Amino acid sequence: MSNKTHIINSIKNLHNLFGFKKPIHPLLSIISENDLHAFKNRLGEKFILNFYSISLKDQNCEAHFGRKNYNFDKGEIIFSAPNQTLTLSKTTNLNNNQGWILFFHPDLVRNTSLDKKIENYKFFTYDIDKALLLSDTEKLIITNCIELIKNEIAGSTDNYSKPVVVSTLDLLLNFCARFYERQYKTKSIHTNNIVTQVSSILKDNYDSGLFIKQGIPTVENIAEIIGITPNYLGDVLKKETGKNAKDFINSYIIDKAKTLLLNDNITISKLAFDLGFNYPHYFSRLFKAKTGLTPNQYRQNH
Repeated sequence: MSNKTHIINSIKNLHNLFGFKKPIHPLLSIISENDLHAFKNRLGEKFILNFYSISLKDQNCEAHFGRKNYNFDKGEIIFSAPNQTLTLSKTTNLNNNQGWILFFHPDLVRNTSLDKKIENYKFFTYDIDKALLLSDTEKLIITNCIELIKNEIAGSTDNYSKPVVVSTLDLLLNFCARFYERQYKTKSIHTNNIVTQVSSILKDNYDSGLFIKQGIPTVENIAEIIGITPNYLGDVLKKETGKNAKDFINSYIIDKAKTLLLNDNITISKLAFDLGFNYPHYFSRLFKAKTGLTPNQYRQNH
């Protein structure tokens, strides 16, 4: 069993790593049952995926996300958000797999209605031991959504292609939210995962305007809120996301900035101020260091 950790930043990287054929879409990929056998060559290796994934497995297996083992039984769906660590620990019948995995990059939904609501789909970050168990009818509904997306990206591209894909993905997630509510309406959902807590703190601080009032939260601030030491917080984030605490915070800022930059009505100075920077050039310097583009260049390219 290898201890190697792979950080996968794009759909293209994913396909290259596992030997899949060239992706049809640069920001989305559906791995079908015919290709799932490729995972057997990577058992025990760790993967940090910087995009979302939704997986339906129709053979029993076990997967490990962060520090949690998931009982991934036949007919279940499991979700992961960007920056989570996946280790495929054990599978059965790898040469006769049934199911699929949908991967999509955050840029797919950026500046869409789904961009504004995807954080509300809490099942991407639930700290639970059990995946979403589907009835046969529910599985058919979800699989039909997957087939619609698959057919759309395989066809010719026009002005409706992206809206159709994103709206179908949103429909799929709404169905999953409904099915989760049915499954867990009598259970208590715990979200104590440290990575999830850090993401929630950053989101809450931004949404409430604390970035403007108090500046960017420091590692020490976040650790104090969670009730752990800054060093331990850094160790956990590094192990589970491949990023130290400062880089994790900066990644949130850059991701939020990319969305804000799509609004031509907001100046770079105002954007920097909203993100907790006292001086716009500090923001511009960070943005270019992380993306290779100045904020204005990114805006012009998008």
